[in-house]
Amino acid sequence: MDIVLRASAVFVILYLLLRLLGKRELGQLTPFELLVMIVMGDLIQQGVTHNDFSLTGALLAVATFGFLALLLSWITYLFPAMERLLDGKPRVVVRDGTIIAENLRRDRVTRSELESEMRLAGIASLKDVAWAIIEPQGKISFIKAQGGASEQRDRSDPV
Repeated sequence: MDIVLRASAVFVILYLLLRLLGKRELGQLTPFELLVMIVMGDLIQQGVTHNDFSLTGALLAVATFGFLALLLSWITYLFPAMERLLDGKPRVVVRDGTIIAENLRRDRVTRSELESEMRLAGIASLKDVAWAIIEPQGKISFIKAQGGASEQRDRSDPV
């Protein structure tokens, strides 16, 4: 039971730590940050299983983590209000070609990171972006601006 309690405590601490890191931190790990995450995994293992190197201890720790992850998944599925609390909510960072600096700052995303993501999405200029939204998973979604009045007129024409 000791392993289950320690695994539960570590799970909660890890969950809170990852939420504090922010959306973009997990979406773009540098090689050093990846190494830190791997080392953290080993440190967590030592803290959870302590000196228990048995198969039973390892299975208990893994099963506890798996159960708690599944429980969080079910909670966010069954209670939509909890989804925003546990997973976060999308944040608009560009509206009609204008950067919303305060929202970029909240998620610690630089303008150069935003522009890099735009290029990866095939967008050359901010004026071509109607909306840019940082999703709860850390990815940035782009909605391109419409071409103008002539394109709108074409849409209203019968096919």
